[in-house]
Amino acid sequence: MNDHIFHMTEALKLASLAAEEGEVPVGAVVVCDGEIVGRGRNRREKGKNALAHAEIEAINEACKTLGGWRLWKCDLYVTLEPCPMCTGAIINSRIRRLIYGADDLKAGSCKSIVNLFDFPYNHKPEIISGVCKNECSKILTDFFKTLRNKK
Repeated sequence: MNDHIFHMTEALKLASLAAEEGEVPVGAVVVCDGEIVGRGRNRREKGKNALAHAEIEAINEACKTLGGWRLWKCDLYVTLEPCPMCTGAIINSRIRRLIYGADDLKAGSCKSIVNLFDFPYNHKPEIISGVCKNECSKILTDFFKTLRNKK
């Protein structure tokens, strides 16, 4: 469990960077053999790109780092439960294990709204939820509270 906390803390640092840039604070890291091989944070607003999610960015960097698209030896740590697009990317990149912090009651596609891994796709990662859940939830709550107070 200590490894899970260490890697989720790294994802939380990326979420904090996203928040500082005015982005919804979501961070992600891809880990292979204990080493971080991909990092990502939400950049949709800055990049004006609906695809600029933390998971997509981290998976993309991991593919470049490892020289291939099959990430079957990799784990993905993300601060927020993945959306449908990111869940699809997890399936297609063959991520071995998904570890996430906070549930997403609006778009979560691994448990909260639907579990896309329950469908008969050709790959089903192991899922571990709730790692650093309080910290992952707090960064989101604080971000949206600040945003509401600015209006």
